[in-house]
Amino acid sequence: MKKLLGLLVALAAVVASVLLVTPAANAAAPTRIMLLGDSITGSNGCWRALLWQHLQSSGHTNVDFVGTLRNTYCSGSFDADNEGHGGYTATGIADNNQLPGWLSATNPNIVVMMLGTNDVWGNRGTPAILAAYTKLLGQMRANNADVKVLIAQILPMAPSGCGNCNANVQNLNAAIPGWASANSTSRSPVRVVDQYTGFNPAQDTVDGVHPNDGTGIRKLEARFYPALTGLLGSTTTPTPPGTAPNGYPYCVNGSSSDPDGDGWGWENNASCVVRGSKADPGASSGGTAPNGYPYCANGSSSDPDGDGWGWENNASCVVRNGRADH
Repeated sequence: MKKLLGLLVALAAVVASVLLVTPAANAAAPTRIMLLGDSITGSNGCWRALLWQHLQSSGHTNVDFVGTLRNTYCSGSFDADNEGHGGYTATGIADNNQLPGWLSATNPNIVVMMLGTNDVWGNRGTPAILAAYTKLLGQMRANNADVKVLIAQILPMAPSGCGNCNANVQNLNAAIPGWASANSTSRSPVRVVDQYTGFNPAQDTVDGVHPNDGTGIRKLEARFYPALTGLLGSTTTPTPPGTAPNGYPYCVNGSSSDPDGDGWGWENNASCVVRGSKADPGASSGGTAPNGYPYCANGSSSDPDGDGWGWENNASCVVRNGRADH
């Protein structure tokens, strides 16, 4: 009888352990996203923090930024893993076969690649850069045959002492869509993200190259977000009712979280919107642009440089029907 009781207890323990393990085993694995680039992605890449926070607030919570590097100094909480190597070139990474090691360490499902700035700065021609892209793409697919790739047309450049830099940027960017189309497949799509149009080195960078922590990083994030969510598909968890049309959560504590009265609050180490305030697109006729940013309530008067981006209530906004309205 004691032996039978012991067997029953052991069987119950096994069943209980199976029941406890099954939910975790059935949970969908997070989508692993590698942000691959140079210092614009790494040490000057606080657009990564904005992108992570935007994904979380809009319901894309089952994602994991991956990389062998971490830069944690940006504002708010975010996944700091990345593959942004300051000073690196696309041609150098390809020639030195550095990417396979990074890939095997992280196994990304999606790669967001913004490389070529340092190649252009070093007068590497467009054919050499495209050849490097092709080699890097082949290495990505060798690691994961189903990898999805976003490739950025790089930012305009105006560094001191490089008068031909931006012409070289334009040559490269003009060739990227054709390269992407020729190399894209249904199993492993390659899509282009235009990071050139509407970006102003004089106003959006700290030195003619690296984006500033105001308009610069916000413009980068605004282009990457819709492209990335297009690959992710529908949100992994429903957007909660307490979310403003711009993707940010409404403040649980209302205006008490907004001491300066601009409509933006701060709760749980993240931005929130005071419902019905001037920062709440749902409370105004402004609405929200397709890229997730609110339309400027004051239209083009909030956009003195005419690039389609305005600044209202201490936040970026989009001029309706302007160049940034996408």
